[in-house]
Amino acid sequence: MYIIPEKLISELISLKTSYSAVEDVFSAMAKKKAYNFPVIRESIGYSNALYGFKSGFDKESLSLGLKAGGYWPENESMGIPNHQSTIFLFDANTGKISAIVGGNLLTAFRTAAASSISINHLARQDSKVLGMIGAGHQSAFQMQAAAQQRGFEKILGWNHHPEMISRLEQTAEELGIPYETVSLDRLGAESDVIITITSSFSAILKSCQVKPGTHIACMGTDTKGKQEVGSDLVARASLFSDEMEQSITIGEAQHAFNSGLISKENIIEIGSVINGTHPGRKSEKEITMFDGTGVGLQDLAVAGRVVKEAVERGLVINVEF
Repeated sequence: MYIIPEKLISELISLKTSYSAVEDVFSAMAKKKAYNFPVIRESIGYSNALYGFKSGFDKESLSLGLKAGGYWPENESMGIPNHQSTIFLFDANTGKISAIVGGNLLTAFRTAAASSISINHLARQDSKVLGMIGAGHQSAFQMQAAAQQRGFEKILGWNHHPEMISRLEQTAEELGIPYETVSLDRLGAESDVIITITSSFSAILKSCQVKPGTHIACMGTDTKGKQEVGSDLVARASLFSDEMEQSITIGEAQHAFNSGLISKENIIEIGSVINGTHPGRKSEKEITMFDGTGVGLQDLAVAGRVVKEAVERGLVINVEF
């Protein structure tokens, strides 16, 4: 069994590798050759933490395993990431455990990969302004990945907690793209692409604030009750997701679905766009939305690439188990 601790992940992962792994998984899911098992995600009643398991199996790559972890909102005050997780990989032929992989940084990369895939396949080609809602740990990865997909000339940012906004400003500076902190009204009015990456349980962005032609990647809603955008905006948009069932149960679409504003038939899995069986964006005025709930297969795919790289470079710990 291979062990790859969290401290080594930064040497073994890249946005490019993560993008490729996640895109392949979305494609396999749309072809019904890969599937996720039901998600378990609950409040543990201690330290305001959410904890759970995501798992699945990909018949194409033979990825089998699970990610265990969750969200500890008080961690940041202690100087450690709020998101804590570990990935366990198993041999699909025997069921034996094959690897344990640190999942914190990997989760940030696979989440950023998912939103950037949606931008690549759904955003207008002439998109110039990126709007960022949320300035937590994952926001920097989201911005970096998005910048690889379109030639953004400006980045606008907003966050519930103004004292954290410097993360967006610093990341934009590293990318060499002008940045400005603005109101939600201005962000919605000027942005061609908007990424929401928060832990909100009430709608932040409303339909009236978003202009035609915008692409929105909703990346923070992964639990029952969470919500980043208004249900009317979800109903107004052409809606794409990583997985439809997660979208209506724990994703951004859950509220619009439960209110009867949309049905399952309104949700297109992004893999069908990748595979060319759905055209994706149909007009320059269309609002497209990606509901990135975060599926277990994303974690397994990226973890598998990390293990391969670690073995090739001799960076794994190999133990008998």
